[in-house]
Amino acid sequence: MPSFDSRLLTASSKHIKSIIGTAVLSCVVTPSNAQVQSTRGAAAAILEEVVITARKRKEGMQDAPLSVSAVSAEQIRAMKVRDLTSLAVSMPNVAMDEVGTTKGTANFSIRGLGVNSSIPSIDPTVGVFVDGVYMGLNNGIIFDTFDLESIEVLRGPQGILFGRNVTGGAVLVNTRKPGKEFEATVMAAVDGGGRGGYNGYLKASVGGPVTSALSAKLTAYQNSDEGYFENKQTNRNFGKLDQQMYRPVIVWSPAENLELVLRYEYTKTDGQGPASQSHTNGSGIPGTPIDFSRNSFDFSIDEEGHQETETNFLNAEMNWGVGEQGTITNIFGWRDYKEDAVSDVDAQPVSLFHLAIGTRAEQYSNELRYNDRFLNRGNYTAGIYYFRNDIEYAEGRNLLGALTPDGSPAQTQSGGGLYEVETLGAFTSVDYDLSDTWVLTGGLRYSTEEKSAKIASLNKNVNTPCDVIEGSCLYDFEDKETWSSLSPKIGLTYLVSDDARIYAHWTRGYRSGGYNLRNTARDTVNFGPGPFDQEQVDNYEIGLKTEFEWGRLNGAIFHNNILDMQREVNLSDPASGVVQVIKNTADATITGFELDGIFSLTQSLVVQASIGWLDAEYDEVYFDLNGDGVVNGADRRLNLPRAAEWTYSIGVTHDLDLGDWGYMTSRMNFAYRDDSVVTDNNLGVINAQDILDVGLDFTSNDAHWVFSLYAKNLLDEVKHGGDTQLPEMLGPAALGGTFAPLAKGRIFGAEVTYSF
Repeated sequence: MPSFDSRLLTASSKHIKSIIGTAVLSCVVTPSNAQVQSTRGAAAAILEEVVITARKRKEGMQDAPLSVSAVSAEQIRAMKVRDLTSLAVSMPNVAMDEVGTTKGTANFSIRGLGVNSSIPSIDPTVGVFVDGVYMGLNNGIIFDTFDLESIEVLRGPQGILFGRNVTGGAVLVNTRKPGKEFEATVMAAVDGGGRGGYNGYLKASVGGPVTSALSAKLTAYQNSDEGYFENKQTNRNFGKLDQQMYRPVIVWSPAENLELVLRYEYTKTDGQGPASQSHTNGSGIPGTPIDFSRNSFDFSIDEEGHQETETNFLNAEMNWGVGEQGTITNIFGWRDYKEDAVSDVDAQPVSLFHLAIGTRAEQYSNELRYNDRFLNRGNYTAGIYYFRNDIEYAEGRNLLGALTPDGSPAQTQSGGGLYEVETLGAFTSVDYDLSDTWVLTGGLRYSTEEKSAKIASLNKNVNTPCDVIEGSCLYDFEDKETWSSLSPKIGLTYLVSDDARIYAHWTRGYRSGGYNLRNTARDTVNFGPGPFDQEQVDNYEIGLKTEFEWGRLNGAIFHNNILDMQREVNLSDPASGVVQVIKNTADATITGFELDGIFSLTQSLVVQASIGWLDAEYDEVYFDLNGDGVVNGADRRLNLPRAAEWTYSIGVTHDLDLGDWGYMTSRMNFAYRDDSVVTDNNLGVINAQDILDVGLDFTSNDAHWVFSLYAKNLLDEVKHGGDTQLPEMLGPAALGGTFAPLAKGRIFGAEVTYSF
């Protein structure tokens, strides 16, 4: 692979030099040049340190000896964050994308550890936690949300406190609780990009104290999207989506040291399928009969599809103060998810490969933990965890309809499976003050997990339609397996001063083994449904956290060793269209660094900047990744999927005081991410991203009214959720090209908020 020095001389170096130069200029601003922070406005809010829960206790972000990026409620509002993909390229070495196959399905990657899958039995490398509850299914995670307290993105394995399936990191989404005073907020917004129709939002939140011990809150969200895109086949708007979300919250404090929180969230969506684009694939084969430029938003499909989801989520949390400083916390979670969807996978205006899926998932979890100080020198957390997830997955493929007189499929394939997951875990983490300047950190988690699968292979049900959810499929594969793991962590923190600390740690994380519910391979010996084994990641990291009168600057250097890397290998197939094989493919090493900071140039002008770099390479390869029939050095020289080499961003926020009128906030943020491969054979690629967002907010003097204008992705960058390679021939029909779902491009919007 190219050396680090040679990479600096590539075409992207001009971007890198620009961001480094700007960051350096920001860093040389001395305290004497900076002024006292503004008492109001977005600039002051950005400079405030976010309180995080990354170590299962509340603390300032600068106090936690780990790599974490966090945005507060004020920053979320200012950045017009609708869902987690709004943060897709704004953090170093972080890619928070949507898979695109079905809307709302997360496809996150942190520090080069990510998957490219919509199969519900495939566990993520980046875990998502909503109010402390782990989301056992990536589906339905990134639909629009509202009224959040904070979002925390933890980089690197978090196996001690958050368990398995967080080898890349964790995303913590924290919703707002009712305040101590009555509050109400109403927001209305409209945006669009000019290719299709408009997207309208209506949001409201009201809550406060009911009695001295009881408070309540109700949040509601309505989104009606007329469709951002235009389908060239019909010349009509495409991408329509209606979403409703309701979230009541009740907080009861029957005693001074006891708080009980009950949250319920209901979300329903109804919309069209993905905007499927076909462009010339990595083998140089164009799509037939239509092929578009991968740098355009053009597509033409005959099956516009649909997707309906319904989610019920219940969260019950107890925080009980015991003794002088101890806290017992119990978090129970229940989530029920239903999805039915149809997608045009051939991405053509003729019927060659259409896909229908149904997913039913119900999960339960409970975490009980205790946190306390001891000997006036230490802090420890200990707990136990239980998780269960039951999944039903049905898939149907309608193939070669273009070859029949009435357009009905010449061939069908049906399958899917039933999946049961049960996890038990016990964990402890300790921070001990060795002296006034040295802190020792240690932790250990033991997990055991049982998974059972009943699978109906799609190639076993050719032209014999069946439905797993309806119970009409016969299962050709049944198995059960148990995995256990011991995840340790040990680290040291050196307190240079009250405003600076250096930390170093080694930690280990695991990603669960399991089974492939989407089994389409004819070779069940080599490519069958499993089981595949768990993945192990060892992380070695050194970091620095500093604060100054004019801002803060954080950085980290890390080295990850990955054993038994678990990958979904996508292979084009002339019979099934696409075969997805889940295997432990390789051992790999990922090394990198990241740097991010916030700098106050004046009392009303703040600069945010970040940069991240990755060097990812295989050490040993055990699977024929490039499909040439042998496992050799050619496989080892391939690039790791979803490991963009460079990411960086720079943002400027300025507040202008308008006297009795109020104040005006202007902001601009530019973020860059290198291109990256998404298929293990390196034929599928995601474009490099140059994302420019701008905004202008006017806030009235009494802070009741906020009028906003904003633009996202102002450079109109094209991004795809994936780049699935389609076969040159599907049966007797020419196909080629790709299934590459499009994400939205340039968006202009306006928003009005009234709060009292």
